Amino acid sequence: MLLGAEDDREERPALVPSLFPLNPPTLYFSTASEKVELLPAEQRRLLKWKMSTVTPNVVKHTIARSHFRVTKKSHDWLGCWGHHMKSPGFKALGEHQKLNHFPGTFQIGRKDRLWRNLSKMQVRFGKQEFSFFPRTFVLPQDIKLLRKAWEDGGSRQKWIIKPPASARGIGIQVIHKWSQMPRKRPLLVQKYLHKPYLISGNKIYIFTDGLVRFASCKYSSSMKTLSNKFMHLTNYSVNKKNSEYQSNSDDKACQGHKWALKALWQYLGSKGINTTLIWEKIKDIVIKTIIASEPYVNSLLKMHVRTPYSCHELFGFDIMLDEKLKPWILEVNISPSLHSNTALDVSIKGQMIRDLLNLAGFRIPQREHAVAPCSSASSSTSSLCGGNRERTKPDLSADEKVKRAFYLAQRYVDQEFLSTVLDILTPEDVRVLAESEDEMNRKGEFERVFPSASSSRYLRFFECPRYLTILLDQWEQRYWNNRTKGISLLRTLCQKGVHLGTSDPAHIVRNCGNKLHCLNK
Repeated sequence: MLLGAEDDREERPALVPSLFPLNPPTLYFSTASEKVELLPAEQRRLLKWKMSTVTPNVVKHTIARSHFRVTKKSHDWLGCWGHHMKSPGFKALGEHQKLNHFPGTFQIGRKDRLWRNLSKMQVRFGKQEFSFFPRTFVLPQDIKLLRKAWEDGGSRQKWIIKPPASARGIGIQVIHKWSQMPRKRPLLVQKYLHKPYLISGNKIYIFTDGLVRFASCKYSSSMKTLSNKFMHLTNYSVNKKNSEYQSNSDDKACQGHKWALKALWQYLGSKGINTTLIWEKIKDIVIKTIIASEPYVNSLLKMHVRTPYSCHELFGFDIMLDEKLKPWILEVNISPSLHSNTALDVSIKGQMIRDLLNLAGFRIPQREHAVAPCSSASSSTSSLCGGNRERTKPDLSADEKVKRAFYLAQRYVDQEFLSTVLDILTPEDVRVLAESEDEMNRKGEFERVFPSASSSRYLRFFECPRYLTILLDQWEQRYWNNRTKGISLLRTLCQKGVHLGTSDPAHIVRNCGNKLHCLNK
């Protein structure tokens, strides 16, 4: 920016107030078209970010606009975008710190673990519900099963082989002869989807972060082309080396080898294709895949993380459409590429990271010196005063534990019974529901797919019922088409301090026999 030049960017408050009384605000993150107001010095000095060698530039630029300073200290930072680490390492996270990973997500991030977990779900619930992944074998364990499938498939079949923990297309090959199969290293072997949906003869993969990538050579099913990675892979790191690769900087243009997702939907819509149906199928895949890893993540989260506040994660789902427009999952990236090489990348990924960090909900630590006086002239600082009574970690009362145990102990339940979970809300119920509504208010261009108005059908896929899953699902059933009513109820309860455990105990429940009753004074 030139010295003396006027900055005409829109200024945004540094803090996003909660929808509810006596709940803390969260820090605001912006795109390059906005600027964020400065907090007073006593709050601003707490804005420290731990840098990592893998922190992408788009994240660095986003946190800088919110006036974070980089630190190398291990104890006084608020946020970090770094490597995935072994689960015990999460114990070092303070209650005020956020990392961009959950423990255990390698259960879907590693290709071999992903297919093992999805295969288990297919065995339990059938191919009608879990038929969205190619037939897969993990070597060396499945070598005999693969050999039989290979022999049964005939001589014209194609298979794709992948290292179980690689990225950016490294080590991937398409083969059609048994003699081409590597023998001395772990591998994932998948049936090759040889009839993809084509646009101008190219294969497409759809990312839910808003980018569509094309292979840079027109597709051919000929066996002679199997060694051509520019034809069979869409990774940018691979295709950028092709002299035929065409970049694209226009998020509305259907040109080049990378499009915006909305450009793809527009293109398909112009062909009379129901893009809403495709998107619903993709969301179904995402939900079921996350549920497949949930038992492992949930267990490790309880074991190694002080509070769920400390974790959030961005997943990159590789989705391919076949000739019938059926989506197939190919892999899940727990550290998806955020490199921004074009204006299209910057536009889409910049907005996504802005919305992601706002959705994650970073708070200023609850310390005496972190809270400014309520008389401060700053519109953002004054809202800090609503957060100094926040409970950062759930501390369930005996009555709350009784309520949870009651709903989790029921073996045969229906929607009518489950809906009673909302009849009497405990302090922790109110806190969780208020936090959920605040998240919805900060979601930006993200779409919440679970819980949602239609998420009840997924509850049976969980290994065991989760109380908060039931609570949030039932809240959506009751208030999805009238959020104002639900928010009004929560505001009333928060104003009374119910979520802080400081209100009249009439909001707590006791178990008497097989019924739940309100505790009266």
